[in-house]
Amino acid sequence: MERLIGVDWGTSNLRAFRFDAAGGVVERRDAPFGVQATPDGDFEAALERLAGDWRTGGGARWLLCGMIGSRQGWREAAYAPCPTDGAALAKALTPLTTRLGPAWIVPGVSLETAERVDVMRGEETQILGAVEPGWSGVVIAPGTHSKWATIQAGRISGFRTFMTGELFALLKTHSILGRMIEVAPSDPDAFALGVLRALDDPAITSLLFSARAEALMGRIAPPSIESYLSGLLIGTEVRGGLTGCAPGAAMAVIGAPRITALMVQALDIAGRPGARSIDGGEAAARGLWRIGQALAEA
Repeated sequence: MERLIGVDWGTSNLRAFRFDAAGGVVERRDAPFGVQATPDGDFEAALERLAGDWRTGGGARWLLCGMIGSRQGWREAAYAPCPTDGAALAKALTPLTTRLGPAWIVPGVSLETAERVDVMRGEETQILGAVEPGWSGVVIAPGTHSKWATIQAGRISGFRTFMTGELFALLKTHSILGRMIEVAPSDPDAFALGVLRALDDPAITSLLFSARAEALMGRIAPPSIESYLSGLLIGTEVRGGLTGCAPGAAMAVIGAPRITALMVQALDIAGRPGARSIDGGEAAARGLWRIGQALAEA
């Protein structure tokens, strides 16, 4: 796998990693060509434009994860059932013939029980890259569709999705609450207040209206409403996510620094301090390399 190129292709963005023989990232490139933003839906051309020169010398192998394997992507990759790990994902890769060279798409992961079903696509690679082999605990990937994954001995044994980020965006853009929000720096105190209230009260639809009432009555200043609203939603997620988590379980949070910091703060407020923050890009790169290694050994 000396010529492995890993690609994390999401809904909005695309990032590519060129690895050395030991799995180190020699170079990283990013572009705003997510699955929903690729010009003319020509994924091959977009990837060639971003990193086509990396194939110089021949022998490059491409490993892609994320929404590029969805029905809206380059080719749909079937979900791998949970529990799973890097070796199992490597056995379920979807091959892709390209003018860039041989390529494979990492499958998403599905969970199906008598009580519920759930899916993830892309987060599985980040999650498996975030933890060391044999590690057990909980990995949280906050974002548009936030994931809480239970890891047992390095395998994803279960997970749950929360539409926290998407709800936040919808409320800001399309609700009466959004009309009161003013662009301003984040307010840690307002965020903490929202988290505390969400942890104490499961009636989130009532709590959301409190953002308007508190502002109208002058108890929360308009520049702080956004932070308060964020606290309510993330606090609700934490309340639900911690249900069933073993006391004292190791916890890690992966993603962009700003959102991971908010999640770590919310976990601290909820009495679960010590969660480790991991950069999402670095986790994706490690996950792609590990799956690539498993593919080479298969």
